[in-house]
Amino acid sequence: MKHPISYLYNTVFIPKRSIQICIIGGGFAGLFTALYLSKYTHLIKSLRPRIILIDQKEHFLFTPLLYELLTQEVDSWEITPTFAKLLANTAVEFCHDTVEAVNLEQRQIELRSHKQITYDHLVLAVGQQTRLDAIPGITNYAYAFRSLADAERLMQKLQSLETDSKKHIQIAIIGAGGNGVELACKLANRLQNRGQVYLIDRRQKILRDFSFACQKAAHRALITCGVKLDLGTQIENFAASQITLSKNQQTYTLPVDLIVWTIGTQNWEWLNNLNCRQNPQGKLLVRSTLQLFDYPEVFAVGDIAAIHHPDKQKVPATAQAALQQARTAASNLRASLTGKPLKIFRYHHLGEMMTLGINAGVVFCCGICLEGSIAYTIRRWACVLRLPTFNHRLRVCRHLLSAAFRRVFPINQQPM
Repeated sequence: MKHPISYLYNTVFIPKRSIQICIIGGGFAGLFTALYLSKYTHLIKSLRPRIILIDQKEHFLFTPLLYELLTQEVDSWEITPTFAKLLANTAVEFCHDTVEAVNLEQRQIELRSHKQITYDHLVLAVGQQTRLDAIPGITNYAYAFRSLADAERLMQKLQSLETDSKKHIQIAIIGAGGNGVELACKLANRLQNRGQVYLIDRRQKILRDFSFACQKAAHRALITCGVKLDLGTQIENFAASQITLSKNQQTYTLPVDLIVWTIGTQNWEWLNNLNCRQNPQGKLLVRSTLQLFDYPEVFAVGDIAAIHHPDKQKVPATAQAALQQARTAASNLRASLTGKPLKIFRYHHLGEMMTLGINAGVVFCCGICLEGSIAYTIRRWACVLRLPTFNHRLRVCRHLLSAAFRRVFPINQQPM
């Protein structure tokens, strides 16, 4: 039997250790899990939760609008707010560091700064990186397009090519998925008659995972933009100024000034070393509650998660899927802390939106397909509403409305 004085001392005078929740990765899935969880802190205040978001970058990237940077339809500040600003006045702490390893048995995170963080609950939301080892020459000659650094590097290359006014620029984009199609339309609009964009894919059709309506709209847009489609085409290798291709058992070379690689992803090295179940593609196998099978205190969301559903529901690697997973992960974290039943994650497809050039796009929802400038406007404002915080949304809204007002009512400057 406990001594009453000792029991009173331990319960009153010795404070309980706070529950530590770590979230690795500040993309859509990680950041929004943190923001949703921050809203629940008043419901679990007695547990004194400490929420830490870890990311190797200082800013969030709103990837759906990354293409608009290339055509100067958005400013970088609109889609790259810093975590410091986004997490101000929330219960989330930001840790700017790079994860080197995670020990699931010890519940410990090792950082590049040689710090170690111990967690009670962990959310893995690091996404994946572009795979650049599929074909000889990719690493040396191809440009990826996945991050802000990728976009800035690509813009520098484009500006360098465009300085020679007489040069006819040839660009090859590898991969006719959503990333490749959107990028091809934007670059074709940027070049106009200055060059030619080629969209190359080994498959026979574009946008394999999209609706037929979006496929048709995108095909029309690519033709209108002047993009040349090389479908059913295999890539043999890359060189400094050409690609070797094969089609219909014939091999030929295509002279190019720029190659953009948009297909293939791979895990970060430390993810592959995790002592947990993974599928053949290296994705982490999780229950329908988003928990790792052998470690219920660990949740995995976003591109790295292979969710086991009894009905075998397929979850795409998209922003809308990541947002839905973030909400479920935050809700289940709260439930696990308060002893309540956890929810099963079910993906709800809300439709498809794509940009198909400057002031052009497609929106497909509930069987209705809109194209052109109206679809572009709907997509633009839908993206604004998906920005992480109210303050940032408000700032971007003011900027858009101000720009629209100036277009409608241009200010005539009188000469001095």
